[in-house]
Order: sequence, then C-alpha cells, then structure tokens
Amino acid sequence: MLFAFVCKDKPGYLNVRMETRPAHVEYLNKLNAEGTLKMAGPFLDAEGKPNGSLVVVKAESVEAAVAIADADPYTKAGLFESVEIKPFNWVFNNPEA
Repeated sequence: MLFAFVCKDKPGYLNVRMETRPAHVEYLNKLNAEGTLKMAGPFLDAEGKPNGSLVVVKAESVEAAVAIADADPYTKAGLFESVEIKPFNWVFNNPEA
C-alpha cells in the first residue's frame, strides 16, 4: 500500500532543512534503491523557498509507514511542525499502472 507523508516545516527552520538536506537525500536514495520510495519533493512558499515536504512510500502498514517517516533525518532534526501520514491511491500517471 502507498502512504503519503504531508510534512509542514516549523517557521524559521529553513537553516535546519538546508543543514540536514544531505542526510535526508541520502536516506531517500536508500529508500529509492530498496523500491520503497515512490516520489518525493518539497513544498514551496511564495518566494520559492522550501517549507514542507511530500513523500510517497510503499509500506505494508501504517505502522511501517510511521517508522519510515520517523527515521527521516528531517524528522530527527525537528524540522517538521506536523506530519500527516495518509493512505494514497496513485491513479493518474502512475508508472507502475
């Protein structure tokens, strides 16, 4: 099953995002190599600066999805004000469909 992580950064935490980004990208590359990561990218504010993230992963359960989200370096660094984890049905432009 697919799960979408809708993550909102804490205000004023752009420096935390930028400092933690290399570890975050490394983590996502690992998930991608395992076939777990389906898509990911930042949300942008009006100035084009990142202020959140959308990550879609394949996981066996919501508990497994939570464990993936909790292991993200951005989460560990305290970047996010909130993280919603929702089951996701990728209907349009799904390369696996």
